[in-house]
Amino acid sequence: MLKLTLRAAAAAACAAFALPAPAHEFKSGSIEIDHPWSRATPSGARVAGGYLVIRNGGDAPDRLTGAKADVAGRVEIHEMTVKDGVMTMRPLPDGVEAPARGEVALKPGGLHLMLHELKRPLAQGEKFAGALTFEKAGEIKVEFVVEALGARGPEAKAGEHAH
Repeated sequence: MLKLTLRAAAAAACAAFALPAPAHEFKSGSIEIDHPWSRATPSGARVAGGYLVIRNGGDAPDRLTGAKADVAGRVEIHEMTVKDGVMTMRPLPDGVEAPARGEVALKPGGLHLMLHELKRPLAQGEKFAGALTFEKAGEIKVEFVVEALGARGPEAKAGEHAH
């Protein structure tokens, strides 16, 4: 007679059924968005950054061409660079390529979304809706998590792994 522990039974049940993707992943076609996040903002701030990882599992490149967020009047795709000790930030009107079978990270100090005309301060722990527009994958609705002021990336909770 086969005896299963509760843990083994749960593992068997999970393996038998396709479970939904974790809440922090968003997908359309071959494009997957992982960990959309932003930082808390001080009172009176008019801008914030948006960060995430774009994974393209397809055989052809795609391009992020636009974005929107319900907390901002407008969103632009930006790049921050440092040359000879001078930091420069510029919009990328042509967007960002997501290479075939590759990924691109939008993170502090590099490529990122610039959320302009904030409608209110962003508070740590809250979430807000957004959408990313791709040439081929179309619009992907996402939910941003607001991390601490000055955060460098999404925080993993105890017992979880960070992506």
